[in-house]
Amino acid sequence: MQKVRVGIIGLGNMGAAHAAYLAAGQVEGATLAAVCDAIPSKQAWAMESLGDQVAFYEQEGELFSSGLVDAVLICTPHYHHPASAIHALQHGLHVLIEKPAGVYTKQVREMNEAAKASGKVFSIMYNQRTNPLYQKLRELVQSGELGEIRRTNWIITNWYRSQSYYDSGGWRATWAGEGGGVLINQDPHQLDLWQWTIGMMPVRMRAFCRFGRYRDIEVEDDVTAYVEYENGASGVFVTTTGEAPGTNRFEITGDRGKIVIEDDRMTFWRLRTPEPEFNKDFKGVFGQPECWKCDIPIHGQGGAHRGITQDWIHAIQKGTPLLAPGEEGIHGLMLSNAMLLSTWTDNWVPLPIDEELFYSELQQRIEQSRYQADSSNSSGDATVADMSKTFGS
Repeated sequence: MQKVRVGIIGLGNMGAAHAAYLAAGQVEGATLAAVCDAIPSKQAWAMESLGDQVAFYEQEGELFSSGLVDAVLICTPHYHHPASAIHALQHGLHVLIEKPAGVYTKQVREMNEAAKASGKVFSIMYNQRTNPLYQKLRELVQSGELGEIRRTNWIITNWYRSQSYYDSGGWRATWAGEGGGVLINQDPHQLDLWQWTIGMMPVRMRAFCRFGRYRDIEVEDDVTAYVEYENGASGVFVTTTGEAPGTNRFEITGDRGKIVIEDDRMTFWRLRTPEPEFNKDFKGVFGQPECWKCDIPIHGQGGAHRGITQDWIHAIQKGTPLLAPGEEGIHGLMLSNAMLLSTWTDNWVPLPIDEELFYSELQQRIEQSRYQADSSNSSGDATVADMSKTFGS
C-alpha cells in the first residue's frame, strides 16, 4: 500500500519529537515529506536532523497546497489548533492535532463540524489512551465488572512547576498566550481519561479555581471540582502545579467494588456480593459485603505518541476505527471550560456549558492579560490572528 506522506506544522518540542520518529521510519505506512515553522532558523535544524528530502516551509498554507503531503500533524500553540486543522481539512488533508483540541469549546465545535464535512480522518494526540492501565480500566467498566458507577475521584497534583518555568516564556500561563494554566497545559490527558474510561460526562459541576495561588501567574494553578452525573454518581477532580511531593491517584467506585490506579498499578477491591444485593438481604447491625483485593495484571507498555500516530495512519490506509477520534477532544476541554466558568460566575454550571458565556468571560481576561499588553494586542481574536501569521494560515 502506498505510504501516507505526512507534514508537520510547528517544530517546537513536540513537533520535533514527532518529526524524529517519522523521519526514522518508525511508523509503518508513513513517510515524513514536509515540515513547517515560522522561525527561519528551524530550517537548519530540519536539514541537519531530518535530511534534505524533507521539504521546509515557513507558512502552513504553502505546505498545505504543495501537493507533497496527504496528511498533517498539527503542533502549533493551543489557540491555533482549530484554525490550522480547518485550514488543512479545506485542502483535503487528513489531520492529527496535538492536545488540547483548542482553548474554548466554541472554536473546537467549529473544527469538529469541518472535519465531519470533509470526510477525512481526524484524530487527536491523546496518547494516554494507549496506556494499558487505562485501557484495562475502561474494559472493566464497560464489561460491567465494576457495576454501576457511584463515585470518581482523581487527585493529580504531581505537576510541580517552579516560577522559573513560568518565567521562561512571556506567553506561558497567560490568558492570551496559552488560554489557561494547569487545566489547559498539564491536565488535558487526565480530563480526557476521566470521561473516556467511565464512558460518561457529568451533567453539572461546581468548581473552585485559584489563580496565581502558588506562582506569580495570572491563570489557574490550583483546582478543586465537584461533579454530578445523570445516574446520581458524583466525582471530584483535584489538581495543582504548586505542591511537592504530588499525588496521582484515580479511584472509581461502583456497586460491585472499587478500582484504584496509583504508582502505575491497578488494584480492584471486588465485592463478592454487589452492594445493593447485600444491603437488601443483610439483617444484622454492623456488616458489609465480603471484599477481595485483586492486583490486576497489566500487560504491555502502550504506544504513547507514536502509537496514536500509527493508529491514525492505519485508519487512513485501512479504514480501521480510531482510538482517539479528533471529535472527542471537545469532551475534556468541556470539563476544563466548565471548571473555569463555574469559578468565574461563582455558581453551578450545567454541561454542556454556555459556550458564548465562556467565550465572553475568556475575552475579558485576555484583554487584561500581561502577555496581551506586552504584545500590544487588543483582543483574544487579535492574539489568534498573530499566531496565524506566525504559523502561516
